[in-house]
Amino acid sequence: MTDLPHILNWRRITPRITTSGQPSARELAEIRALGVTHIINLGIHNTEGALPDEAGTVADLGMTYVHIPVDFVAPTDQDFEDFAAALAALPDTKIHVHCIYNARVSAFFYRHAQDDARAAAFDTMDSIWRPGDDWADFIGDPKAKGQPNRYAGDDY
Repeated sequence: MTDLPHILNWRRITPRITTSGQPSARELAEIRALGVTHIINLGIHNTEGALPDEAGTVADLGMTYVHIPVDFVAPTDQDFEDFAAALAALPDTKIHVHCIYNARVSAFFYRHAQDDARAAAFDTMDSIWRPGDDWADFIGDPKAKGQPNRYAGDDY
C-alpha cells in the first residue's frame, strides 16, 4: 500500500511526504504502516474534528508528533518559518503533514515550493481549495484580496 485515498483530501507530495485533512486514530495507524515516522499537524487542537489527544495517539503508534498550530484566519510568517524548519530538520524522513481539511497544509506547501515545483504545488492546492483574503498575503496572491475562500467541488 503506497497511498490512502480514503483519508480526507489525501495527497502525495513526494515519495516521502504525504498530506491530508484530519486522520482518525485508525487512519494514523494506516499512515504508520506506510513507514511514516513523523506527523506534523498545522491544525488547532480544539477545532471541530480534531482528535482529543493526537499527540498521545501518535506517540502510542511509535511516531514523533510536531504541532504547529496555525490560526486559519491569520497564518503568520512565523508559522511558515516553523513549518519550513520542521521539514528541513527531517530531510530523509517519511513525514505526514495534516490539518483539518488540508487547506492550511496545501497553502504552506505552495508557499514552500521552489520555482520548478510551484505549478504542481498550485495544482495540488487548487484541487482542494482556492485561498481567499485571509491567505492572499501569505501565499503571495494579490488577486485573492477581497475574495472568499472557495473549496473544490463546492465553489468551483
